[in-house]
Amino acid sequence: MIYASFFFELGYSGNTLNSMHVLNMSVFETLEISCKDGYSLSGHFYPKQNSSKNNHPILICPATGITQYFYQAFAEWLSTQGYDVLSFDFRGIGRSLHGPVSKFEASIIHWGQFDIPAAIDTLLCKTQAEQVILLGHSAGGQLLGIVPNYQKVAKVIAVSGSTGHVKGLKGKTKLLAPVMFNVIFPLARITIGMGENLPKDVAKQWAQFCSKPGYVMNAMGKTVFEDYHAKIDCPITVLWSSDDEIATAANVKDLLRLYPNANTQMIELKPQSYNHKAIGHMLMFKKSHQNLWPVIEQQLTS
Repeated sequence: MIYASFFFELGYSGNTLNSMHVLNMSVFETLEISCKDGYSLSGHFYPKQNSSKNNHPILICPATGITQYFYQAFAEWLSTQGYDVLSFDFRGIGRSLHGPVSKFEASIIHWGQFDIPAAIDTLLCKTQAEQVILLGHSAGGQLLGIVPNYQKVAKVIAVSGSTGHVKGLKGKTKLLAPVMFNVIFPLARITIGMGENLPKDVAKQWAQFCSKPGYVMNAMGKTVFEDYHAKIDCPITVLWSSDDEIATAANVKDLLRLYPNANTQMIELKPQSYNHKAIGHMLMFKKSHQNLWPVIEQQLTS
């Protein structure tokens, strides 16, 4: 296996849990999410523990190669703040991988066109709400423009959301990315992973999308023929850290420009302002950084 672990801190994948579970005094339910193309995804539903609030339910869309277990502590905390929460694994990742990953056909486009729409509908059915708030981490917050039922999203909070354009990267990531994207990814016929091993088409599209500005826009007219970016008018907020080598200011702006009719904003977090040495691309969801969680939650209600 080839790993691109220098990009991200590894996520915890954990073991399968069935039905209703109690962990750390918090309850979650295992759900099966059925996609339009017949594929089944694994999800965890965390019912709100404060029924006095009438908040939109929260859909946590994961980063590339990161499983739903990585977001468990954060999802549990959100449920105590009065939110119904659904997390899930994209197809080909974690418990949504059925069969050997080396033979698995899944792509980032599948995630946007099938997985996210199905997760939205599942959460709305479960809560009887009309809209969800999409809380996307990295790639999970970059795909709304190809999501057919985008009208069911009231707001997007993109944590470390950007296009990841190679020229907009910084630090060690900027030095290593061209080697990964231009040498290793095109030659590798085996899976390439971060927190989890990636299906080859996911790795291929990841390299293609980040090679030019605009991310998924690079697939328009090739593998994507329905573009909803200009139709989306819900608020979109990106929370990013000053020490993030991927979601840099330039790459965050590159993402937000794709939504000309949405009310967009960028919120930069500086590690020292929250007594952290680093936040980077992954640490906002860690228990070690839970003093950042109210900052994220504030954007859910604002």
